Amino acid sequence: MMNTNKIFQIIFLGFVTVVLVSCKAGKDEPGLEYAPNMYHAVSYEPLTQITDKEQGAWVSSDDDEYGEYFNSNPNNPFGMTMREPVSNTVPRSENGMLPYRLHKDSLDLAARILENPLPNNEAVVAEGKVLYTKYCTHCHGENGGGSMDETAKVGQVYQGVPAYNTGRVATVSGGHIFHVITHGKGRMGAHGSQVLQEDRWKIVRYVQTLQKQD
Repeated sequence: MMNTNKIFQIIFLGFVTVVLVSCKAGKDEPGLEYAPNMYHAVSYEPLTQITDKEQGAWVSSDDDEYGEYFNSNPNNPFGMTMREPVSNTVPRSENGMLPYRLHKDSLDLAARILENPLPNNEAVVAEGKVLYTKYCTHCHGENGGGSMDETAKVGQVYQGVPAYNTGRVATVSGGHIFHVITHGKGRMGAHGSQVLQEDRWKIVRYVQTLQKQD
């Protein structure tokens, strides 16, 4: 006769087998998952294109013939998931701004020809102040005093940051300021990839008020 431990082991193994089989996912029975929509996306992933229909078959919860990771769009040429823009088109912001294309070495040109497309009013300056506080105060200080500003993070890295209202910095144009924010200059890094173009112009409006401080 089988002893009690042997019977218990057989029952336990049978139970484990049933549990494992019951966890298999299906279209109408996705199995036990946490936030399944995070794993089984319905939409196409635009920045990837996987053409192998078997990719991810081991985790697929659909009853079709494709794997979980297959995401080529059969309705587009070559199965692309993202359509290429029309030839010679140029992207614009929601306010119609074209991408900024001046080279980083064109500071003098930018200072001469660039004009701020945003109006010089209280609303724009107020928004510029919010953005300045977010992106600029840690080096330039709340009052734009640079290394001499008590609110700036004065240290070895930030020594020599000029005040906006003294010397040549007090007279530079809005185009100069915009170009420096975009591409950086000296110890200041480029912020073109962190700050939207329209927001950079708002910061320019606010910085110009700091240039006029007594």
